[in-house]
Amino acid sequence: MNVIAPKDKMKPADFASDQEVRWCPGCGDYAILKAVQRTLPDLDTPKENYVFVSGIGCSSRFPYYMSTYGFHTIHGRAPAFATGIKLANPELDVWMVTGDGDGFSIGGNHMLHALRRNADMQILLCNNEIYGLTKGQYSPTSETGLKTPSSPTGSVESPLKPCVFALGSGGHFIARGYDTQKTLPEILKRAHAHKGTSLVEILQNCIVYNDAVFDNVLARDVASDRQLHLVHGEPMIFGKDSDKGIRFNPLTFSLEVVTLGQDGITESDLLVHDETNKSLASLIAEMGGDDFPTAFGVIYCNPAATYDENMTKQVEQAKAYDPEPSLDALLRQGHTWEV
Repeated sequence: MNVIAPKDKMKPADFASDQEVRWCPGCGDYAILKAVQRTLPDLDTPKENYVFVSGIGCSSRFPYYMSTYGFHTIHGRAPAFATGIKLANPELDVWMVTGDGDGFSIGGNHMLHALRRNADMQILLCNNEIYGLTKGQYSPTSETGLKTPSSPTGSVESPLKPCVFALGSGGHFIARGYDTQKTLPEILKRAHAHKGTSLVEILQNCIVYNDAVFDNVLARDVASDRQLHLVHGEPMIFGKDSDKGIRFNPLTFSLEVVTLGQDGITESDLLVHDETNKSLASLIAEMGGDDFPTAFGVIYCNPAATYDENMTKQVEQAKAYDPEPSLDALLRQGHTWEV
């Protein structure tokens, strides 16, 4: 009897293309690329079903470096391409890679509708808070006051917060990580397991035009006190000595940082992360700056019906209603006239 030999498990190297990677030496995109290539072998997806879609920008060179199907599309329009690909063939595993300029400036409207429609795909947002490919103009996520070639005396705009934007757009899976994070593949696996559109904001260093922009959060000497790693069902504790936490103040209806052991505060006073709670997710997504740690991990996960599933059902219902539709009859129905 013939027996089908089991396939060898894929390795990260199997997803690396033969193309020379042309990012600047030290760019955070290298680490993100490696994290994705480490993630895919652990997913239950045939290699031929992977499709990577991008717009324009440094991170949007991503599809060239993946040994999968891919599309390097036009500026800001990757969400439309990715949605169309998923609808045309729901069996495909669609990943979209974009940057803060591509995804939230020219592509902001497309991003909004991709998030609210909820087609089943993963969106990786490489956020370096700068336009790197076009040599360092400020982007929608740049901090106020940042001096660049397009803001020589400092940007006067308020920065857009991608996770807050995603929640406001109706997104159902929002997470945050950073480029060199060892556990980034675990966040990507959670995003992939979610049925619907998943947005993962990845803080990414641009060593040439915005170097060290995230050092106030990611540098080793401050990381413990500036990062909060979320775990569903567990209290929000952080700090080098694990002695700080996040508490909800009902008088101000806002979050506050407290120290365990001070003023009788115990672990039972702290907020417990509930990734299905959208109100809590909105407060967590806003954290950062000088007063709060920045949250990493899954901020919000609340599955809902997907756009591709609903569209497929609608097409099947239409076929059942009229198995032999006539385009000619459709065009000639109702009011017509001759010119």
